Amino acid sequence: MLNLLASETMTLVIILVVVIALVLLMLLMVVLLRYKKCPSDKIMVIYGKIASGKDGTNRSAKCIHGGAAFIWPFIQSYTFLDLNPFSIQVDLKSALSKQNIRIDVPSIFTVGISDDPTVMQNAAVRLLGLSPKQISELAKDIIFGQLRLVIATMDIEEINTDREKFSEAISRNVEGELKKLGLKLINVNVTDISDDSGYITALGKEATAKAINDAKISVAEEDKKGAIGQANAQMQQRITVAEAESRAIDGENKAKADIAQSRALLRQKEAEAMKLAVTAENVQAAKAKEESYAAEQSAEIARASREKATKEADVIVASEIEKRRIEIEADAEAENIRRRAKGEADAIFAKREAEARGLYETLSKQAEGMDKLVKAAGTSDEAVRLMIADKLEELVATQVEAIKNLKIDKITVWDNGAQGADGKTSTANFLSGMMKSLPPLDDLYAMAGLNLPKIVAPTEKAQEAKPAKKTEPKKSEKK
Repeated sequence: MLNLLASETMTLVIILVVVIALVLLMLLMVVLLRYKKCPSDKIMVIYGKIASGKDGTNRSAKCIHGGAAFIWPFIQSYTFLDLNPFSIQVDLKSALSKQNIRIDVPSIFTVGISDDPTVMQNAAVRLLGLSPKQISELAKDIIFGQLRLVIATMDIEEINTDREKFSEAISRNVEGELKKLGLKLINVNVTDISDDSGYITALGKEATAKAINDAKISVAEEDKKGAIGQANAQMQQRITVAEAESRAIDGENKAKADIAQSRALLRQKEAEAMKLAVTAENVQAAKAKEESYAAEQSAEIARASREKATKEADVIVASEIEKRRIEIEADAEAENIRRRAKGEADAIFAKREAEARGLYETLSKQAEGMDKLVKAAGTSDEAVRLMIADKLEELVATQVEAIKNLKIDKITVWDNGAQGADGKTSTANFLSGMMKSLPPLDDLYAMAGLNLPKIVAPTEKAQEAKPAKKTEPKKSEKK
């Protein structure tokens, strides 16, 4: 029963967690889908349930230019107003001027929705949902009315001659009215002004005729001034020519005398100048050579100093480089020695460790064998005797090795046949002595605490009981 309740509780918890996760996911999707960004060329108008403004007034819409905002589902919606400007062709005809003369004023107005925060609200209230054509028609009606009003307050001459003042008056009146719709006047272009009565044409003709007459008068005045000036110029020319000819004759005579005097002075001045020039050239040449020598000396000193500095720098740099190279090589060699020493030490340690393990195993096995040998022999002494008996062959082989390589080319023994106190001849004693130079097996066994069997090693009494054989003196030779 408890397991069943626990299982049902766990199932309910899992279902609750899944439901909460789905709800949170849906909320997140709603937030992502309802968070809208406004492009730079549009105004986003949020309408529906809008919070009151800072001044406490209720608002029917909220305008955003740039940025982004969250649109609450079910209680808010949004749309965009295009900020792209559009042109309005206004062909105003029979507009009554201040002089009660009707004129035609064709013009082009460039208008767009204003991005001014104080004006955007008007556009959201009055233009939301309208097509560009409908907005253009509304603006066109306002422009027509304001254009007629401006023309009624100005003279034709003023309209025709002072276009800048006319455009400013139109902009001032029209823009004030367009702001009420949320629009902004961008540009005004008045193409031409005409009237049915021909007044403007007559003004043009009058101005043209006046300009032509003024031009003719100016031309006549200039022609008159030109004729008078020409006559005066001719009179002055004749007088000037006569006076010039008289002065010219006097001048020629005086000029000839001056020329002769000038030539003499010229020659004198040329000679003096030549003298001064040659002297100056010599002085300047001497100074130039002196300065050249001084410059060459300075250049040589500078070159010697530079070469000295270059050589010193080369030697110093080379010594520094060599010193640095030696230090680097020493460091590298020390590092290699350290690494080699460490490797050799590790190898020696590993070798000694392996030898120790091998020696340990050898001694362990020998100890086990000795233990078994003692157990088999009964006592430790018997075990030692068994071991020595086992090594007897090796001991004999070692005795043989002692004289194996002894090379005796020739032995000569002179024996007169006389017997000694022991009844042996000299030859027998010599051979016996040579044999006794090797340790007897009996002595070896005695040193080991063993006794040879009697069949192998008879006692001394038995050896003495044997009769000694008589030998005759002879000469023996052994090679």
